[in-house]
Amino acid sequence: MFDRILGKYLLDRGTITKAQLYTAYQVMESRRARLGVIAVTEKLMTVAQAEEINAIQAMKDKRFGDLAIERGYISEIQLGYLLSLQGNEFQTFTSALVEKCIMTLEEVDNILRTYQQDKELTEDQMTALKNGDPDYIVPLFTETEDEEYNALFKYGVKNLYRLVDTHLSFGHVYTAGNIKEECIAYQSFSGDIKATVAIVGKNEELQKLAKSYTKEEFIETEEDALDAMCELINCINGLYATDRSKKGKRINLDPPYFITRFGEIAGEDLHVMPIYCCDAEVRLVIAVNSDVSVK
Repeated sequence: MFDRILGKYLLDRGTITKAQLYTAYQVMESRRARLGVIAVTEKLMTVAQAEEINAIQAMKDKRFGDLAIERGYISEIQLGYLLSLQGNEFQTFTSALVEKCIMTLEEVDNILRTYQQDKELTEDQMTALKNGDPDYIVPLFTETEDEEYNALFKYGVKNLYRLVDTHLSFGHVYTAGNIKEECIAYQSFSGDIKATVAIVGKNEELQKLAKSYTKEEFIETEEDALDAMCELINCINGLYATDRSKKGKRINLDPPYFITRFGEIAGEDLHVMPIYCCDAEVRLVIAVNSDVSVK
């Protein structure tokens, strides 16, 4: 995950070109595979078992390896072996930059120091970024200590990463009073906690996400794309509601809706996270315990 965040940072600074970044990512792709793919090729799991775990991840907020252990498909020792084969995304990315002579090792070290200073991050926070754990990374970008906002953004990012695009990057969260956009998919819930979660963007951008999410190429209309985004939002909120129910919180999910042909989402406390995936840019919008109108 940090490989994509750092890659965008390098691109925005003009340190490397799009072609150079693409080259580095091609090297990564040749060396890194999904854990399920590695487990199957190493004959530690069957295809059916791997597909089962992938399906469960849409309903449970757990990593592939942890679920595989729970189901008795692999042991902790076998998981460690698979992870060693998979490698660390950040380390693979920086190694590719040096290997392809895009940057020297010294330049990589300097840009990491610059990034840390620009973002005012501690050594522990930089370590969290390099390790790639969304539970630690996302709060660095939300600009809030509010537990519910952080939880919803975590579920949003993790679901986008797992179900849409593992080459995910995102920007720092900002607040807004209203957002006008071509397409809006959203869902509200009430109960002990009230919130609205939305994905907004241009039709062509949302179609890219929808095709990756559904694994179908027939996504051609705004309605098809937004229906897929509504399903994704329902997954995000469903996982959040399940987690909160374990803590004694009651949450009632409303049906998800969407608006085409330009709409507006407005509220007193909209928190907006830019999301970059599938060669598209959309925004994940969350409002907690505040009135929101969508029209």
